[in-house]
Amino acid sequence: MSTPVDQMRERNNRKVGLMAAGFASLMLGAAFAAVPLYDLFCRVTGFGGTTMVSKAAPGQIGERKITVRFDGNVQGGLGWRFEAETTSITVRPGEVHTVYYRISNPTDRETTGIASYGVVPETAGGYFSKIQCFCFTDQTLKPGETRDEPVVFYVDPEIEKNPDRKHIHTITLSYTFFPSKTAKPLAAASGQGVVTR
Repeated sequence: MSTPVDQMRERNNRKVGLMAAGFASLMLGAAFAAVPLYDLFCRVTGFGGTTMVSKAAPGQIGERKITVRFDGNVQGGLGWRFEAETTSITVRPGEVHTVYYRISNPTDRETTGIASYGVVPETAGGYFSKIQCFCFTDQTLKPGETRDEPVVFYVDPEIEKNPDRKHIHTITLSYTFFPSKTAKPLAAASGQGVVTR
């Protein structure tokens, strides 16, 4: 026969067990939500060099001159050549510019890649806005195919109003192509880019 002390101890143990299970469930849910929430946070704030996405130019031109550098990289296993048409240009905040990246598949097989990007310094990411880009879309190239893909962008004039960003005179936009895991030729089917062979 259990005493009142044993019964109280048993109730307390159940409470602690339920609280621990609830906490574990909460942490598991937070782990699954962390990646999309972090991605959303980066896109809204530009944190980690994530660029902004825009539909139109801001309508005003700033005074400061900023050098924008362009970098292209390919991860192993894809076998592509990838580079910007130019290594850098000088822009004023608010000016819309188009730069082309050339993607070539010198291999003897059709391959599919997908590009991600980043901006350095990371604190400039919130001010670098892309209107058009080929990133995060599968790009399928036939053997020997070469394609020029546009990036339409501007540097937000608000960068001039932020005293913590007055030291930024150079921004590097860097793309890296990875072998696609889905290998669906979405870009080829939609007619993006300019095939130059």
